[in-house]
Amino acid sequence: MAAIDEVCEFLKNAGTYYLATTDGDQPRVRPFGTAHIFEGRLYIQSGKGKPVAAQIEANPKFEICAFKGSWIRVSGTLVEDPRIEAQESLLEAYPMLKKMYAAGDGNTVVYYIQDGEATFSSFTEPPRTVRF
Repeated sequence: MAAIDEVCEFLKNAGTYYLATTDGDQPRVRPFGTAHIFEGRLYIQSGKGKPVAAQIEANPKFEICAFKGSWIRVSGTLVEDPRIEAQESLLEAYPMLKKMYAAGDGNTVVYYIQDGEATFSSFTEPPRTVRF
């Protein structure tokens, strides 16, 4: 399995992961639940009106942490993809979001992870790091 597929699968199986950004010099963490591969890149989604979007714009470096028996930490840079096709693909994968978002609505924003690095950890095995 390719590293990107393994990371996406872990995040989907965890259901909820926590995205950390910065707000000036203050860390901010909040729950997220989208993880989708489109055109060979791992995407997440949010709303442009949310503080997280302004935080990502100011500093696109991030970290994600998720736990499901073992845990993963993912870091890299989030890059906004303004294409309608990318928004449609993610919303098709998460139809429940269509109650709040629509491709091209001016609020939906999707980001792909650039220079991604993920470390898989557990209490029983040494950590393993992959890059994607």
